[in-house]
Amino acid sequence: MNPRGESQVPRVVMASSSRYRRMLLEQIGLGFECMPPGVDESLAQGDATHAPRELARHLAILKARDVHAHCPDAIVIGSDQVAALDDRILSKPGGRERNLQQLLELSGRTHELWTAVCVVSKAREITWVNRTQLCMRPLNDAELARYIEFDKAWDCAGGYRIEGQGIVLFERIEATDFTAIQGLPLIELTTVLRDLGVPLP
Repeated sequence: MNPRGESQVPRVVMASSSRYRRMLLEQIGLGFECMPPGVDESLAQGDATHAPRELARHLAILKARDVHAHCPDAIVIGSDQVAALDDRILSKPGGRERNLQQLLELSGRTHELWTAVCVVSKAREITWVNRTQLCMRPLNDAELARYIEFDKAWDCAGGYRIEGQGIVLFERIEATDFTAIQGLPLIELTTVLRDLGVPLP
């Protein structure tokens, strides 16, 4: 309580510089700050001992704990996303040629998207992993080349932007929370934040 007897709104920090996660949190009217974590994701991603689900979870925890060490009084949200085909991790393409190659691998097949979240506060640490299955329709080189030129989703796990034109690539998506595909499963996150005293509708 503050001196006037009013409850103080907890400080919320997103351990990320991702514009997609920022837009999702803004969408629900949450007051928050962003702080990029000092975590070298490439080191963890190069560790073959982590399965895709566990890698996403591991990175989300590292990010949340790193930022919470700098903001011990805040509620810190860490998140990570890993796309996988037959348990093989798909990296962010980084460029046009690799993007085309990756999408050709996914064409006509079902792959998984693991989105992990870790919320750290003074009192608790809560972690969960959301699984989405995405079935891409069969696509040819020309279709994929047109898509790549339109969305330029080289910074996205899997090489597509589902909230953009990427949705036309799919014939079926099985998800418990569609926002997980965009980088942050808001249904469970908002439940956790409310439990920690963050005022949300």
